[in-house]
Amino acid sequence: MNLGYGIGKNFLQLSIDWADANDIKKMALHVLETNDKAIRLYEKLGFEVEGLLKNDKILSDGHYYHTVVMGRFKD
Repeated sequence: MNLGYGIGKNFLQLSIDWADANDIKKMALHVLETNDKAIRLYEKLGFEVEGLLKNDKILSDGHYYHTVVMGRFKD
């Protein structure tokens, strides 16, 4: 069951459209490694994993997590 309304996807697509219309070649973002849903969305919209910030965040559970660095480059 998908409870999402697509607001995040729509906002990101509008941002990509604006960047493309304004000749912005590079977009980048950071996402927590555990956010699989967001990572899949970003990949569908043309972003690729560019790197990993190891043990970058500590959450309330006391564990450290990696931050995934993703980018989208338009020729």
